[in-house]
Amino acid sequence: MKTALLTTVAIATFAAAHEYDYLKGWPTTPEGLQTIGDSHGEIDVDSEGNFYVSVVGGEKNGVQIYDASGKYLRNLPNARNNFHGFTMVKEEDKDVIYAACLGDQTTAFLKLSLTGEVLLEIPLTAIPAEIGTKFALTHADRAPNGDIYLIDGYASDRLLIFGADGKFKRATAGKGEPWNLKTAHKFAFDTRFEPARILVCDRTNDRLIHLDLEGNFLSVYATGILKPCTVDFHGDLVCVAQLASGISILDKEGKVLKRLGANDNPQEFNTNNVAPDKWREGITTSPHGATFDKDGNVVTTEWNTWGRLLRWNVQL
Repeated sequence: MKTALLTTVAIATFAAAHEYDYLKGWPTTPEGLQTIGDSHGEIDVDSEGNFYVSVVGGEKNGVQIYDASGKYLRNLPNARNNFHGFTMVKEEDKDVIYAACLGDQTTAFLKLSLTGEVLLEIPLTAIPAEIGTKFALTHADRAPNGDIYLIDGYASDRLLIFGADGKFKRATAGKGEPWNLKTAHKFAFDTRFEPARILVCDRTNDRLIHLDLEGNFLSVYATGILKPCTVDFHGDLVCVAQLASGISILDKEGKVLKRLGANDNPQEFNTNNVAPDKWREGITTSPHGATFDKDGNVVTTEWNTWGRLLRWNVQL
């Protein structure tokens, strides 16, 4: 769950804890399958500690659900296989999913309950023609005020903002000055700061940037982050999935504290074609999604034709 809310004691604890152990054999794949299936999406965790993983292809494509032990539970009804970026959001004490539909012919956004009920659908036609007619929407999240934000990360790099009712409000940011975004892949609301900010993965530029909630450029949060794909928070820490291998753990000031699973073979990252017989325990290929669980453990899903998940447990 993309949130930075923890008690003061927990924040202090996790700000000082930077050792992680790779958990071999996690998860257990669905019965009869050697791998989870073509993965090019996101991972997030619900309030019960279950993990939700978007899978593009294979027998169990859509959104797969695993418990904390890594056991496959089921697929989420009505989840599509094009949920490139999604966020678990708490609304009225219930978890719901905000999902961007990449390459969909009709739908920009879906809001689903954890039983698969479609709570809101935003069609592509809700976006005014003057904003554009072709989109490649890569992530969705809910702002602190309840607005719905989508990012057009594989096309215009613009943020598209809708009201909670799904009605279009405005577009902001993009490729031009002062943002200079190039593959604004995914984003998250950074509530470590007051007021909250938007932390954007500017992937091709190898950096993370902060915007205010109106989309105005604030600052560069971190540079030298190799192809950042997604971010998630736990207290003052943020984890970053890097397509050029590894999960980086950063502090509130943007300093890299730890890099998990870095790969030293350039033929094994920035690609989705590393076959299972080439996988190495605890070594990533192309991380594409990442999440902390409630205890600060880190799980990533990779961009991989066969589909791959890796997990590290934090050591306190």
